[in-house]
Amino acid sequence: MSLKAIAKELGISVTTVSRALNGYDDVSQETRLRVEAEAKRRDYRPNTFARRLKMGKIDAVGLVFPVNVAPLASNVFLDMVGELSHELARYEIDLLLIADDEDADNHGYIRMVQSRRVDALIVAHTLDDDPRLKQLLCSGFPFLALGRSQLSQPYAWFDFDNYAGTYEATRYLIHEGHQRIALLGENNHQAFITQRRNGYLDALQEAGLSDSLLRRVPPTRRGGFQATLELLRLPEPPTAILTDCNIHGDGAAMALSQLGRLTGENAVSLVVYDGLPQDSIIEIPVASVIQSTRQGVGYQIADMVRRLIAGDDLTSLQVLWQPEFSPIKTG
Repeated sequence: MSLKAIAKELGISVTTVSRALNGYDDVSQETRLRVEAEAKRRDYRPNTFARRLKMGKIDAVGLVFPVNVAPLASNVFLDMVGELSHELARYEIDLLLIADDEDADNHGYIRMVQSRRVDALIVAHTLDDDPRLKQLLCSGFPFLALGRSQLSQPYAWFDFDNYAGTYEATRYLIHEGHQRIALLGENNHQAFITQRRNGYLDALQEAGLSDSLLRRVPPTRRGGFQATLELLRLPEPPTAILTDCNIHGDGAAMALSQLGRLTGENAVSLVVYDGLPQDSIIEIPVASVIQSTRQGVGYQIADMVRRLIAGDDLTSLQVLWQPEFSPIKTG
């Protein structure tokens, strides 16, 4: 079914039909709705390949993530990817996953840029001083950073105030009377990990408390489990534990539960960033730092990517969301 048939039925030009179906803003809302309704009635599907050639777009976005820190092991990251992909699909934009090894000589995302196989890149798990972002900035290729970095020019980014999350959680624990507060943090230099660690450290310093219970462990349940057991064997063990990811938190919760320290008079207060995973075997509520629903994050990032591709001003594509501390587990 061609555009000509739709145009003839509605008594308008083929150009107007085409622009209405492609979302141009010079077509009135009334005309757009009429065209879309007629196209749906006729089960019309546009020639996507021809439209891409004409508009010079691929209708694909690449999501670059590091393989060395195994983000695909995180249900938080996977949930975000799923919602993002679903939201972009509503606009017939494909999401391509691009695993990147920072130690490799050749990077997959560079090939995507050079061959123009995507309209833009989303760069996840950014570093404080990220060479990937600097390279993309120099190339002039559109990108959205999931996290802030140190760049000399404006760029598009979406981030959570990770510092505020652990800062407020640590202040809460201090207010509750805890003086020996441990942090189980990931052992890498990603920006959000550094920010969460600094929030914890600054809150302790303001209260004049020691940071000797800071532990850097792999982002695994086993890492959280073993680190918690080791902390509780200390002559002066922590009375509260804060974890900077929910995988650590699940391991810590299992260790505390096994020792009978998750509830009762001798309970160790536990605060888990992002809350316990949905598949956790621990059913006892714990305090948490909640960033947002995965659906909300997916919608926000998809909207920013579409605006980035459309050429919106980069300074208008810089969004910082605030987390919320919940003394009782949510969701």
